[in-house]
Amino acid sequence: MDHLRKVKMFIFMNKKSQLLFLEAVFYLGIARILKSVPFHKIVHLLGEENKETTYITPSILDKKTLVQISQAINTMSRYTLWESMCLVKAIACMKMLERRHIGSTLYLGIAKDQTGSMIAHAWLRSGPYYLTGYEEKEKFTVVSQFAKNLRGTDGEKE
Repeated sequence: MDHLRKVKMFIFMNKKSQLLFLEAVFYLGIARILKSVPFHKIVHLLGEENKETTYITPSILDKKTLVQISQAINTMSRYTLWESMCLVKAIACMKMLERRHIGSTLYLGIAKDQTGSMIAHAWLRSGPYYLTGYEEKEKFTVVSQFAKNLRGTDGEKE
């Protein structure tokens, strides 16, 4: 019954929101495919390695876009038929921002879990805002970062 309610909510959303949620599912799928490819073959798609975009606050319009994209990715990741965890969400969000010429930085971090095993995490930042993976990021040590410098959050063009 809960699924039926969610389908009804989607049907009655405005068209712009529906398209954003569908775009999120599309990029989550693309990101999941990319995750299955050896990392050295996709690293160039993630941006400049060991660089960061600026923390300058984006325009009000860009801030609204950042919030909408973050919500769409984080919501739709719960409904995909495939695994859509931190790296998939970060890549998908980065690609949605890239499409809108908004810069972002993807972070990759590592830590040890309770058993002493190494675990990894990914999160995405644009300007001063963390869009995906922010809940866990403090537990991890950054080992790599990738910057996509585009108009919007940093004033530069690629």
